Amino acid sequence: MDLSFIKDFDLSNPSWDLFIILFFVAAAFIYGMSLGRDRIVVIMVSIYMALAVVNYAPYLGELSGTLGLEDIFVVRISAFVVTFLGLFFLLGRSALMRTIARNDDQGNILQVLVFSFLHIGLLISVALSFLPIELSAELAQLTRKFFVGDMARFFWVVAPILAMIILGRSPRNQSKVDE
Repeated sequence: MDLSFIKDFDLSNPSWDLFIILFFVAAAFIYGMSLGRDRIVVIMVSIYMALAVVNYAPYLGELSGTLGLEDIFVVRISAFVVTFLGLFFLLGRSALMRTIARNDDQGNILQVLVFSFLHIGLLISVALSFLPIELSAELAQLTRKFFVGDMARFFWVVAPILAMIILGRSPRNQSKVDE
């Protein structure tokens, strides 16, 4: 594994990349602990749905010709956030939430940490995927390697799905399903 990107990581001259990484670590732990496993799973489902809607929204593609690079990023990220929040609130009150979170179970600590880590990574990867290629090329190698590259995007999209399959329901909820 090539670790040459670490030499570019300079704490004496912090960059946006450092902010992204610190946000990622802090948010994954604090946010995950406050929400619990079930809500994080609903948030991840909302992220996937919002990503699909924004990626296939016909009007956003038409806007790219009339707006500048920074403007289209703002439009796409705004559309994603609005769609994500709308879906989260709707799904949070739907049968999906009642199916996933029968007792609003917080989950065990491992599940919460893994799901919150993957949730925040997915969110950062999705947000950075809306950047135009010219702007994403200006990010530090560390950020591009872990959040922007094709393999990184693939990882952040697939890893939460695999985690939900592997970690599944909490033992308390699983025993109620088996009854």
